[in-house]
Amino acid sequence: MSEVSEATQISQHFQSALAHSQREDAPYPHWFLSDILPQADCDALDAIEITPPVIEDTMGRRETHNSTRLFFGTEMQARYPVCHDLAAALQSPEVVAKLQALCGVDLKGSSLRIEYCLDTDGFWLEPHTDIGAKFFTMLIYLANPPEGEDWGTDVYSDASTWVGSAPAKRNRGLIFIPGKETWHGFRKRTITGVRRSLIVNYVTEEWRARHELAFPDEAIK
Repeated sequence: MSEVSEATQISQHFQSALAHSQREDAPYPHWFLSDILPQADCDALDAIEITPPVIEDTMGRRETHNSTRLFFGTEMQARYPVCHDLAAALQSPEVVAKLQALCGVDLKGSSLRIEYCLDTDGFWLEPHTDIGAKFFTMLIYLANPPEGEDWGTDVYSDASTWVGSAPAKRNRGLIFIPGKETWHGFRKRTITGVRRSLIVNYVTEEWRARHELAFPDEAIK
């Protein structure tokens, strides 16, 4: 009997997490996930030895410092096998089918984009909605915050009304389908250490920054 590939193991584990996800409908449909990845893979992603970039004020937007952002493109996948395995799992027809069924979204023709975030003290994001070129958004938290700190993504009912924050513990996460009401962000607060997380998107085929894509020449079928 042949061994199951690491990508297949991640795919199967992730599908189980989707099956046990918790849906919330207010202020907009979103899903909380736990035990998203096999523990060894979550640990490997958290342990990638990359020094967080030194940045000034983000002005509330990640794109303020686009030149320092990290993506699981072809270069990162070649350097770190776990990045390739995760990308292959999220590109797989089985995972895509489960995401489409769970969230009621059509991902056919889209492209997978995975960002590796290394947020440090001073980082913040203004409330925004991700509308436009993104069909799907998922956040996966790779590290536990220190005792007393909250590193969860903030959920808003509109651009100024905070509702709560996602449980940002290791290997937990949040899914939502971008729309005009999906306000989210990250309020200014203390980050002791490095807030490591992944942002997973499936984006339109017209996405210009092709180096950000996991498989720039392979759209979701």
